[in-house]
Amino acid sequence: MNVLILHSQVPFVTGGAEVLVAGLARALRQRGHTADVVALPLAWNPVGGLLTTALAWRLLDLTTFNDTRVDLVICTKYPTWAARHPRKALWLIHQHRQAYDLHGTHLSDFGPDAGDREVRERLVALDQIGIGECAPRFAISLNVSARLKRYNGLDAPALYPPLPRDGLCDEASEPYVLSAARLDAAKRVGPLVDAWRHVDARLRLIVVGEGPERHALERAAQRDGISERVSFRGRVDDAELTRLYNRCRAVYYAPVDEDYGYSAVEALAAGKPVVTAPDSGGV
Repeated sequence: MNVLILHSQVPFVTGGAEVLVAGLARALRQRGHTADVVALPLAWNPVGGLLTTALAWRLLDLTTFNDTRVDLVICTKYPTWAARHPRKALWLIHQHRQAYDLHGTHLSDFGPDAGDREVRERLVALDQIGIGECAPRFAISLNVSARLKRYNGLDAPALYPPLPRDGLCDEASEPYVLSAARLDAAKRVGPLVDAWRHVDARLRLIVVGEGPERHALERAAQRDGISERVSFRGRVDDAELTRLYNRCRAVYYAPVDEDYGYSAVEALAAGKPVVTAPDSGGV
């Protein structure tokens, strides 16, 4: 078949969703299909941009490109399911959580004014229609499936994504804890750094990842006098991240109600315990 995977890309951000989409395209090609990824940029600040992107998807006719028939499209994230196609499947990474379970918290950009309320109502209505058009429907975890059922009344059984990297194994237990996550508020790396001054001085912390909180986290480590024991590595290549998993003592991964959590799955594949929180969802 000729298959298009529809992806909603946040410019300058790479994370688990991008890994999943690339892996899905690769797996389809390995099984003899012609597969490609179509992505449109997504912005939610101001929130009105969420509807603009949805309209852009809805205006696309994805049935044929230059006389090449598209047999199937696979939707992944908001608002890819707004696209039109007679065979539209869904592998739900997540909806726009700021309009759902994060609404009313400090992690949501939706305010109490009438304009934001109208955008949110339209977004939910769009999800209801677009996701309802998809068949079959799957979610990447039980947590994502439960959210869809709770807020939209739609079913999507869990279809777990495979491990995105090879070579994970328990090589050693060196005296460091690894955090591999985007550095934003929802991933809650801040509490880990704040707590590190109470941790045995022989144990180091290695933080992998980029994000808007990085500079604040580095300043917090300097303020608490723990900079020598907390290392911010930024983005590292696959070989280095595998090595860090394989040789760490434990992995910290405690986001807010996480969808699935590649970091936790990779840690367990490397034989390492995961430090998490009761409200970390899919983890």
